Amino acid sequence: MNHVVLLGDSIFDNASYVPGKPPVIEQLRRQLPSSWQATLLAIDGDVTRGVASQLTRLPEGTTHVVVSTGGNDALSYSHILQEPAHSVASVLERFAAIREDFRSDYRQMLQTVLRGRKQAAVCTIYDAVPGLDRMSVTALSLFNDIILNEAFDASIPVIDLRMVCDKPSDYSVISPIEPSAEGGAKIVNAIVNLLENHDFQTQRSVIYT
Repeated sequence: MNHVVLLGDSIFDNASYVPGKPPVIEQLRRQLPSSWQATLLAIDGDVTRGVASQLTRLPEGTTHVVVSTGGNDALSYSHILQEPAHSVASVLERFAAIREDFRSDYRQMLQTVLRGRKQAAVCTIYDAVPGLDRMSVTALSLFNDIILNEAFDASIPVIDLRMVCDKPSDYSVISPIEPSAEGGAKIVNAIVNLLENHDFQTQRSVIYT
Protein backbone atom coordinates (compact mmCIF):
# COMPACT_ATOMS: atom_id res chain seq x y z
CA MET A 1 0.00 0.00 0.00
CA ASN A 2 1.20 3.51 -0.83
CA HIS A 3 0.94 6.21 1.79
CA VAL A 4 1.30 9.94 1.01
CA VAL A 5 1.87 12.50 3.75
CA LEU A 6 1.20 16.24 3.34
CA LEU A 7 3.74 18.50 5.03
CA GLY A 8 4.01 22.26 5.35
CA ASP A 9 1.42 24.89 6.20
CA SER A 10 -2.22 25.91 5.74
CA ILE A 11 -2.18 25.30 2.00
CA PHE A 12 -2.79 21.70 3.07
CA ASP A 13 -4.08 22.33 6.63
CA ASN A 14 -7.03 24.45 5.49
CA ALA A 15 -9.98 22.96 7.41
CA SER A 16 -10.52 26.18 9.41
CA TYR A 17 -11.01 28.16 6.21
CA VAL A 18 -13.62 25.94 4.51
CA PRO A 19 -16.33 25.43 7.16
CA GLY A 20 -18.94 22.94 6.03
CA LYS A 21 -16.84 21.88 3.07
CA PRO A 22 -14.11 19.26 2.69
CA PRO A 23 -10.53 20.40 3.37
CA VAL A 24 -7.61 19.35 1.19
CA ILE A 25 -6.84 16.14 3.10
CA GLU A 26 -10.41 14.85 2.86
CA GLN A 27 -10.62 15.63 -0.84
CA LEU A 28 -7.31 13.83 -1.36
CA ARG A 29 -8.50 10.72 0.48
CA ARG A 30 -11.62 10.63 -1.68
CA GLN A 31 -9.68 10.90 -4.94
CA LEU A 32 -6.83 8.50 -4.26
CA PRO A 33 -7.21 4.86 -5.31
CA SER A 34 -8.22 2.44 -2.56
CA SER A 35 -4.65 1.16 -2.42
CA TRP A 36 -3.47 4.54 -1.11
CA GLN A 37 -3.56 6.19 2.31
CA ALA A 38 -3.15 9.91 3.02
CA THR A 39 -2.09 11.65 6.24
CA LEU A 40 -1.99 15.36 7.10
CA LEU A 41 0.99 16.56 9.14
CA ALA A 42 1.08 20.12 7.73
CA ILE A 43 0.30 22.76 10.35
CA ASP A 44 -1.44 26.08 9.76
CA GLY A 45 1.09 28.84 10.45
CA ASP A 46 4.26 26.76 10.17
CA VAL A 47 7.27 28.12 8.30
CA THR A 48 9.86 26.15 6.35
CA ARG A 49 11.88 25.34 9.46
CA GLY A 50 8.81 23.70 11.00
CA VAL A 51 8.79 20.89 8.44
CA ALA A 52 11.65 19.15 10.27
CA SER A 53 9.44 18.72 13.34
CA GLN A 54 6.57 17.43 11.19
CA LEU A 55 8.89 14.80 9.69
CA THR A 56 9.50 13.29 13.12
CA ARG A 57 5.86 12.18 13.14
CA LEU A 58 5.83 10.39 9.78
CA PRO A 59 3.60 7.30 10.03
CA GLU A 60 5.07 3.86 9.57
CA GLY A 61 4.79 2.87 5.94
CA THR A 62 4.99 6.39 4.47
CA THR A 63 6.05 6.12 0.83
CA HIS A 64 5.53 9.66 -0.49
CA VAL A 65 5.68 13.17 0.95
CA VAL A 66 4.40 16.39 -0.62
CA VAL A 67 5.60 19.68 0.90
CA SER A 68 3.96 23.08 0.56
CA THR A 69 5.88 25.69 2.53
CA GLY A 70 7.35 29.14 2.12
CA GLY A 71 4.26 31.32 2.16
CA ASN A 72 4.53 32.08 5.86
CA ASP A 73 8.24 32.78 5.47
CA ALA A 74 7.33 35.37 2.84
CA LEU A 75 4.64 36.84 5.10
CA SER A 76 7.16 37.30 7.91
CA TYR A 77 9.08 39.71 5.67
CA SER A 78 6.05 41.57 4.26
CA HIS A 79 6.57 44.57 6.54
CA ILE A 80 9.73 45.39 4.62
CA LEU A 81 7.63 46.45 1.64
CA GLN A 82 6.37 49.41 3.68
CA GLU A 83 9.73 50.55 5.02
CA PRO A 84 11.44 53.66 3.62
CA ALA A 85 14.55 53.17 1.47
CA HIS A 86 17.42 55.48 0.60
CA SER A 87 18.16 53.94 -2.78
CA VAL A 88 17.20 51.14 -5.15
CA ALA A 89 20.55 49.53 -4.36
CA SER A 90 19.71 49.35 -0.64
CA VAL A 91 16.38 47.71 -1.42
CA LEU A 92 17.99 45.12 -3.66
CA GLU A 93 20.63 44.42 -1.03
CA ARG A 94 17.92 43.83 1.58
CA PHE A 95 16.06 41.45 -0.72
CA ALA A 96 19.27 39.64 -1.59
CA ALA A 97 19.86 38.95 2.10
CA ILE A 98 16.28 37.70 2.55
CA ARG A 99 16.64 35.50 -0.52
CA GLU A 100 19.79 33.86 0.82
CA ASP A 101 18.24 33.31 4.25
CA PHE A 102 15.28 31.56 2.66
CA ARG A 103 17.55 29.54 0.38
CA SER A 104 19.44 28.27 3.41
CA ASP A 105 16.23 27.31 5.25
CA TYR A 106 14.63 25.70 2.20
CA ARG A 107 17.75 23.75 1.25
CA GLN A 108 18.14 22.44 4.78
CA MET A 109 14.46 21.44 4.84
CA LEU A 110 14.78 19.57 1.54
CA GLN A 111 17.91 17.78 2.70
CA THR A 112 16.05 16.64 5.82
CA VAL A 113 13.12 15.43 3.71
CA LEU A 114 15.35 13.51 1.32
CA ARG A 115 17.33 11.85 4.10
CA GLY A 116 14.13 9.98 4.92
CA ARG A 117 14.36 8.26 1.52
CA LYS A 118 10.69 8.85 0.67
CA GLN A 119 9.45 9.84 -2.77
CA ALA A 120 9.17 13.62 -2.45
CA ALA A 121 7.56 16.55 -4.23
CA VAL A 122 7.24 20.25 -3.38
CA CYS A 123 4.91 23.12 -4.23
CA THR A 124 5.52 26.72 -5.21
CA ILE A 125 3.76 29.62 -3.46
CA TYR A 126 0.65 30.81 -5.25
CA ASP A 127 0.40 34.49 -6.14
CA ALA A 128 -3.11 35.07 -7.51
CA VAL A 129 -4.49 35.86 -4.04
CA PRO A 130 -7.37 38.37 -4.33
CA GLY A 131 -6.16 41.85 -3.44
CA LEU A 132 -2.46 41.00 -3.61
CA ASP A 133 -0.64 44.00 -5.06
CA ARG A 134 1.98 43.89 -7.80
CA MET A 135 4.79 44.67 -5.38
CA SER A 136 3.94 41.61 -3.27
CA VAL A 137 3.67 39.39 -6.35
CA THR A 138 7.12 40.57 -7.40
CA ALA A 139 8.52 39.83 -3.94
CA LEU A 140 7.01 36.32 -3.98
CA SER A 141 8.88 35.57 -7.19
CA LEU A 142 12.11 35.67 -5.19
CA PHE A 143 10.87 32.87 -2.95
CA ASN A 144 9.47 30.83 -5.83
CA ASP A 145 12.76 31.14 -7.67
CA ILE A 146 14.49 29.48 -4.69
CA ILE A 147 11.88 26.71 -4.47
CA LEU A 148 12.25 25.86 -8.15
CA ASN A 149 16.05 26.01 -8.11
CA GLU A 150 16.35 23.81 -5.04
CA ALA A 151 13.80 21.30 -6.34
CA PHE A 152 15.56 21.06 -9.69
CA ASP A 153 18.93 20.62 -7.98
CA ALA A 154 17.42 17.80 -5.93
CA SER A 155 15.74 16.29 -9.03
CA ILE A 156 12.29 16.22 -7.46
CA PRO A 157 8.95 17.18 -9.06
CA VAL A 158 7.15 20.45 -8.41
CA ILE A 159 3.47 21.36 -8.25
CA ASP A 160 3.26 24.96 -9.44
CA LEU A 161 0.43 26.40 -7.36
CA ARG A 162 0.68 29.67 -9.29
CA MET A 163 -0.82 27.82 -12.23
CA VAL A 164 -3.19 25.68 -10.16
CA CYS A 165 -4.90 28.36 -8.05
CA ASP A 166 -5.35 31.11 -10.62
CA LYS A 167 -8.95 32.24 -9.97
CA PRO A 168 -10.48 34.32 -7.13
CA SER A 169 -12.80 31.40 -6.32
CA ASP A 170 -9.74 29.30 -5.46
CA TYR A 171 -9.26 31.34 -2.28
CA SER A 172 -11.18 31.28 1.00
CA VAL A 173 -13.65 34.07 1.78
CA ILE A 174 -12.59 33.75 5.44
CA SER A 175 -8.94 34.43 4.69
CA PRO A 176 -7.96 35.22 1.10
CA ILE A 177 -4.46 33.78 1.50
CA GLU A 178 -5.88 30.28 2.15
CA PRO A 179 -7.31 27.86 -0.41
CA SER A 180 -11.07 27.51 -0.68
CA ALA A 181 -12.74 24.15 -1.20
CA GLU A 182 -12.60 24.85 -4.94
CA GLY A 183 -8.92 25.72 -4.77
CA GLY A 184 -8.31 22.69 -2.58
CA ALA A 185 -9.91 20.46 -5.21
CA LYS A 186 -7.55 21.83 -7.85
CA ILE A 187 -4.56 21.29 -5.55
CA VAL A 188 -5.69 17.71 -4.95
CA ASN A 189 -6.08 17.10 -8.68
CA ALA A 190 -2.48 18.23 -9.18
CA ILE A 191 -1.25 15.98 -6.35
CA VAL A 192 -3.10 12.95 -7.70
CA ASN A 193 -1.85 13.67 -11.21
CA LEU A 194 1.70 13.74 -9.91
CA LEU A 195 1.35 10.58 -7.82
CA GLU A 196 -0.22 8.64 -10.68
CA ASN A 197 2.05 9.82 -13.48
CA HIS A 198 5.47 10.76 -12.14
CA ASP A 199 8.16 8.09 -12.38
CA PHE A 200 10.14 8.83 -9.23
CA GLN A 201 12.77 6.26 -10.18
CA THR A 202 13.85 7.68 -13.53
CA GLN A 203 12.37 11.16 -14.04
CA ARG A 204 14.12 14.32 -12.97
CA SER A 205 12.24 17.46 -12.02
CA VAL A 206 8.87 17.92 -13.74
CA ILE A 207 6.39 20.74 -13.11
CA TYR A 208 2.77 19.67 -12.53
CA THR A 209 -0.24 21.98 -12.71
